[in-house]
Formats: sequence, C-alpha cells, structure tokens
Amino acid sequence: MSNEFLLPNKYKLIGWCLLIPAAILGLILTFTSMETFRVNSKVFAIINEPLMEPTEFFKVVNSNITPTIVGALFIVGAMMVGFSKEKSEDEFIAKVRLSSLLWAVWINYILLFLSFVFVHGFSFLNVMMYNMFTVLIIFIVRFNYILYKNSKSVSDEK
Repeated sequence: MSNEFLLPNKYKLIGWCLLIPAAILGLILTFTSMETFRVNSKVFAIINEPLMEPTEFFKVVNSNITPTIVGALFIVGAMMVGFSKEKSEDEFIAKVRLSSLLWAVWINYILLFLSFVFVHGFSFLNVMMYNMFTVLIIFIVRFNYILYKNSKSVSDEK
C-alpha cells in the first residue's frame, strides 16, 4: 500500500484530540435524543426535508447543527487517526494498514447486510446513522490492536 496518501505523523495526535471528545459528545447526543447542547443556526442545505412539509432544494434553512458539528469532528478526527503515518512507517505497517482496511470493510458490510435482514422500522435509521462511522471505527481499532500486539510480542522477545 502506497503511503503517498497518508498524512504526516503529527496529525495522529490532533486526530485523537478531535476524535475522543466527538465520540463522547456523540454518545451523549445519542442517549439524550439529540437535544443536549442544541445549537440552531442558518445553514445552506442541498436538500431539506422537514416533517410534514415539502422538500426544499438549495436553500438556507434553520437547523440544529450540533449533530453536524459532532459528526464532522468525528469523521475528521478518525480520518487523521486512521490515515496518518506511524513514527516508523515500514512495509509491515503498510501491510497491516491494508489488511485492517479490508477487514473493516468486510465486517462493516456483513453487519450492514445483517441489519438489512433483521432490523426494521425506525431502528434501521439508527443503524444507518451508526454505519456512517463503523468502517473508520473498526479500521482504527483493528489497526492499532495489531500494532499493539506486535509491539508486545517484539518486546517479549527481547
């Protein structure tokens, strides 16, 4: 896997600083029905489909932007964490990164397939909302777990 698309290592720390608070805020918003820390603002929307009203296209609308901010910070943070170079980038790490990415896509789509078959109604919308983030989460967890496990086995051999 070519590392020309990877960010410099310094972005990994910035990514963790964005990802962890965004994940905590996202969990709080999830358990409080998106009403905690409500911030309304006028935003540009390509498509806006309010309840019981006609769909609007390319219009400035008043919306609660808290979930948008938290989701954007989560995605930017997770991308920085997942796609920043390690301090010593080598062929082994590139191989682990590629296999972790493939593994994450496989697991994500297996879970999505099972959700299509077994989750129905409004709960399916929640599944789709979480599905926006699961590839990055699974990738980051597996990639860092393999690196941690490898570093432990190397230190145990010494």
